[in-house]
Amino acid sequence: MSLLTDKLYRYDAARLTRAAGIYPYFREIQSDQDTQVIINGKKVLMFGSNAYLGLTNHPKVKEAAIEAVKKYGTGMAGSRFLNGTLDIHVELEKKLAKFVGKEDAMVYSTGFGVNEGVLSCITGREDYILWDELDHASIIEGARVSYSTKLKFRHNDMESLEKQLLRCEPDKVKLIVVDGVFSMEGDIAKLPEIVQLAKKYNASVMVDEAHSLGVLGTNFNGKGLVEQCGLVDDVELIMGTFSKSLASIGGFIAGNETILDYLRHNSRPYIFTASATPAATAAASAALDIILAEPERIKNLWDITHYALDGFREMGCEIGHTATPIIPLFIRDNEKTFMITKLLFEEGVFVNPVVSPAVAPTDTLIRFSLMATHTKEQVDYALDKIEKVFKKMGVLSEVKA
Repeated sequence: MSLLTDKLYRYDAARLTRAAGIYPYFREIQSDQDTQVIINGKKVLMFGSNAYLGLTNHPKVKEAAIEAVKKYGTGMAGSRFLNGTLDIHVELEKKLAKFVGKEDAMVYSTGFGVNEGVLSCITGREDYILWDELDHASIIEGARVSYSTKLKFRHNDMESLEKQLLRCEPDKVKLIVVDGVFSMEGDIAKLPEIVQLAKKYNASVMVDEAHSLGVLGTNFNGKGLVEQCGLVDDVELIMGTFSKSLASIGGFIAGNETILDYLRHNSRPYIFTASATPAATAAASAALDIILAEPERIKNLWDITHYALDGFREMGCEIGHTATPIIPLFIRDNEKTFMITKLLFEEGVFVNPVVSPAVAPTDTLIRFSLMATHTKEQVDYALDKIEKVFKKMGVLSEVKA
């Protein structure tokens, strides 16, 4: 056994959970991504998806992808920088910029690549990146690669953010980066307060709208948290992904033309990654059209979200500060979280476990997420099975105590 293999073999978390029969990852789905999926020939209700608007099966989205493959082929065989720019890439960028209210936008092949590509190069050695401790891993990774000084502040804690801003040199660039909706906890960034502090300390703000695009927005327009707060002109950079509400794969950054021109010529993950496939690009564009045309779809999402939230509160679940279709069900025990995931799957309910090291062992949770296409009957079924399993595992009694 090589030294490398020997070292990595010491990682035994996956082996131990497999041996215990509670390993919850890489479950193979044999059907389309919908409110009900097939795994190992068994139908289960899907409450672990990020397809908040239920568009992955929309006929117009699928047809757009098919037609793009017929016209452009299956792949790009190069980056946007060289041979990988299609007219539909440019068209989508213009639509996205208009949608979020910015001068320009640029499309990356993945959402992770956006945050890594932007944060790794947009500030210099003498500058600062300030990030919420519960920001997505892609933000943390992008900041880690940057040569700038990184300053973490406590989750949604404005006093902590201000203390970190006070540590920064006044005449240097300071970029505050936050999720619009936090992907595990489902709570919303305190954006008006963040912008107020940014103005006070001459800082810039970047918002990751991955889980808020297509979900938040004025009058169910899906334009995200920044628009909903009326802060489009105060937030310098808006990031979004295609793998949630836009039913595809990829991501984008939107801002002024000066910043984006710099990124197009300096963002390494953008320059050295093959560009988004024709199918992915066309699918995201079609999904965006549907969001614009069907605000009732977003209203449906919120109706079913409020219904589920009421059900969990009545049950006595600990759900934290969520106010979105992402509902954390806190278990606060690694092994119990794995076991509950397994038992719920056996009852026909697919949910995602969130355990250490992603969170502290005392903060483990079941992530329950909703789609606009879920029915009340499906939610009722899930609530019934969750209550049954939680009582069996002693979770509800512990919460109520």
